[in-house]
Amino acid sequence: MRVTSPAPRHETADWLLLVVPGVIWGASFLFIAEGLEAIRPNGLTFVRILVGFLTLGAVPSARAAIPRSALPQIALLAVVWMAFPLSMFPFAEQRVSSAMAGMLNGAVPLSTAIVASVLARRWPTRGVALGLAVGLTGTVLVAWPTMGEGQNSATGVILVLLAVASYGFALNVARPLQLKYGALPVIWRAQAVALLLTAPLGVGDAIGAHWSLVPALSLLALGALGTGAAFVIAAVAAGRFGATAASATAFLMPTVAVALGVVVRDESVAWLSMVGCGVCILGAWIIRRASA
Repeated sequence: MRVTSPAPRHETADWLLLVVPGVIWGASFLFIAEGLEAIRPNGLTFVRILVGFLTLGAVPSARAAIPRSALPQIALLAVVWMAFPLSMFPFAEQRVSSAMAGMLNGAVPLSTAIVASVLARRWPTRGVALGLAVGLTGTVLVAWPTMGEGQNSATGVILVLLAVASYGFALNVARPLQLKYGALPVIWRAQAVALLLTAPLGVGDAIGAHWSLVPALSLLALGALGTGAAFVIAAVAAGRFGATAASATAFLMPTVAVALGVVVRDESVAWLSMVGCGVCILGAWIIRRASA
């Protein structure tokens, strides 16, 4: 009798490269909200990068040699993927809910695709474009019911969207670096640069923080997972699938952010937002299939 062989292992690994960062970054908005109970925004950004830097530094391969010629691109990556966007989110979450911040991040793939298209001077394939359209539609559905709420101020939304636009550049910068030098050495060095950039405003806030158990654990998780592991996995995904396809992980963030916001922080979510979460996941699936 003929036995059907199981699906190739790399298919599962490919999906994990997309799913794991989305889940971690979706949870990051909760960690940010909890961390802000103890520390000011600039200090939160500095501490999360510091924890991520120390976490990756414990892995010997992170210290592999990289030529000096790559340092300008790594410094650019530090700005557009870490120092700037990670500084925007704590300030945004003083004005919008953690769920809302996560929802708006569903637009990252659209931003990434636009930047990739400009750099390559061509539009994405039909399948990828369809996935982007579906994912963006889901993001709009998620965010629409909450736009009229008082806490979701225009300033907070603008800060999140500025971070989203920065992420669009980041994945396109990360991909060639990851292909040449590997994810760990690149991300670890980018964290070092981001640490220096955020230190002038962040050190004082970190020293003056009023720590308690939950905010401290939240920042440790935010740094080790959100600023450490997830960045490395996302860089690997960008190298394997391309920047646009790798950005599909962002479509999973709204679902995780909404679920945690409701369960942990008692944030209310409209039924239309829940429908939008499903549409976001569908968009991620379409992009992954179109890029296979």
